[in-house]
Formats: sequence, C-alpha cells, structure tokens
Amino acid sequence: MKVWNRPLKFSSKFERGYNRLPIEEKESYKWLEVSKNTQNSLKDVVPAMVIAQDREGDIYEQFATIPDDTTELLVRARTDRKLKDKSNLFSSVATEPVQGSYQIKIDACAQTKRKKRNATIEIRYKEVELKRPTNASKTIAPSLKLYFIEASETGYNAKDKICWRLLTTMHVENVEIAKNCIEWCSWRWTIEEVFKILKKEGFNIEASELEYAWSVRKLSLLIMEVVIKLFLMRLAYAEPELEISSNSCFTEEEEEFLEHQIKHLEGKTEKQKNPYKQKDLKRYVWGIARLGGWKGYESKRHPGITTLWIGLKHFKDAMDEWTICRNVSTR
Repeated sequence: MKVWNRPLKFSSKFERGYNRLPIEEKESYKWLEVSKNTQNSLKDVVPAMVIAQDREGDIYEQFATIPDDTTELLVRARTDRKLKDKSNLFSSVATEPVQGSYQIKIDACAQTKRKKRNATIEIRYKEVELKRPTNASKTIAPSLKLYFIEASETGYNAKDKICWRLLTTMHVENVEIAKNCIEWCSWRWTIEEVFKILKKEGFNIEASELEYAWSVRKLSLLIMEVVIKLFLMRLAYAEPELEISSNSCFTEEEEEFLEHQIKHLEGKTEKQKNPYKQKDLKRYVWGIARLGGWKGYESKRHPGITTLWIGLKHFKDAMDEWTICRNVSTR
C-alpha cells in the first residue's frame, strides 16, 4: 500500500517541467514503488507472480525495471507508443489474423441508454518492440520486447464498442494464454468497486478529516468488513445455483426485521414477489436491493454494488429505529 498526498503548495506540471523530470520525481513513480514493495513482500511467500495494473501503470521505466525471473507485468495500454520499426503500437495488430473469439453478455444500462446485447470479441496478439520514449532516462534499455494483446468487439461500431489493449512481459504463445490475460485484467474491476464503497459513492473516506495515514488505513480496514458483506450479497445473486446461508451476512434479529420489510416491499403481482425461501441469502439481498431503489423485477439487471450499499445503509438506519422501539421502556 502506498499512502500519498500532494503538498499544500503544489506547482503545475508546466512549472515543474514535469516531462523532463526523472521518473523518481514524478507522481507516477508510485506505480513502480508499489510493484517493488509487492515483490519484496511476497518474494519468500510465492514462487512467481503477475502484477496487473490499469492504464496508469503503462510506464516504460516500469517495464524496463520491474520484471524478473519471478515477476511478470500485465498492464492495460494507455499510449499508442512508437515501436522500434517506427510504426505505432495500436495499429500493429490490425493486419494480424484473428487467433480466437468468444462471446459475452452486455447488460442494458438506462443511464447511458445502452441496450442489452451479445458481444463477439476477437483476439489478436503479437510480439512488439517498444522504442524508448524521448523523456525516459537514457540509462534504461533503448527498446523492450513485449507482447501486445487486443480484444476488440466485431460487428458493432457504436461509441461503447469494447476494445481492450494489453501489454505484458509474459510469452503469449497461444490464444489460451491471451484469454487468461484478458480475464485477469477483468478481475481488476473488483478493485474499482472497492473504491466505490471507500470513496464518494460510499463512505466518502476522503472527507473523513483524519490527520494521520495510519488512522486512514485502520478506517479502511474497518470498512472492508462491509465491502466483503456487499460482495457476498452480490455473489448470491450473480451465482443463483450457489446456496449461501443468510447468516453469512445477517443475524437472526436482522433477518426477522427484514422479513417485516419484505412484506411491505413486495408488490401485488407475482413478478413483484420475493421468490426465495427463508435462510437463503438471496431472499434478504432482494429486500436490501429494493431498499436501495431496485425495482424487483428478475428480468431486469441484477442490483449492483452501489444499489446494495444504499439499501444496506437504509436497512441499518431502519434496524436501529426498530431495535430502539422494541426495547423502549414501558414504565
């Protein structure tokens, strides 16, 4: 973990001559620091590792310094880099044959007016040799050999067309390895959803006004208990064949209260009834999602992490009131 903040007196990129600074003096150096710290922390624990990062980790110096005999990098490409042969990275796979394809379901989204569709993703990959950027240190390698993977949607040309571009130090010798890389990168979305709960959409930890980094860290760890509960709740809906017990998230008293809530949240038609049995976590997730604003129709998109967070917050407030009401003195 890297705990970091900007100083109060902060100059702009232009004032600092940011592009000419060595990587150690740039803010982006935190990505290299985290990679190095991860290597040091796990070197005696795991025989090998793949460090997966989003586009901010697409740093030439990182590819040149971090990989070793036990560490590989897998990063979403941010920059259409120049290759050693003077061509561009993104267009380098355009003439490569399709190595494989797969289909994924894209959910509808009312906010972006996206319609539900089945997307066909084509996979291309090739070995490329990146040229060292002009602003990079002259002490590192003048070129680097990496593998470039592109997962692009075919037969669809709207603005939300899927196109993932990945750079990796792994030797991508077949389409199965390429598919693994794509899947591993998709797992990073879990981190983004943790941030949703930590940041403005959830606990708004940035506004906590805690003075010390250690205090922020402890608060983050306390919040993780709620995050794990939310992931369990969403898992119950995402994997309907799984039988997850309700006591993994709720006490008996909370279940009793949720049963009262469910009666009021159910509609008049069968489609608006809770279809799950007692002690099944899905039954109570249905109630939490309805409190969070979900309409309750099984044919619609499953409740997301933000909806469940809002519902859980409303549930906790109502539960506190219910507990006070039950325990109030009658004398």
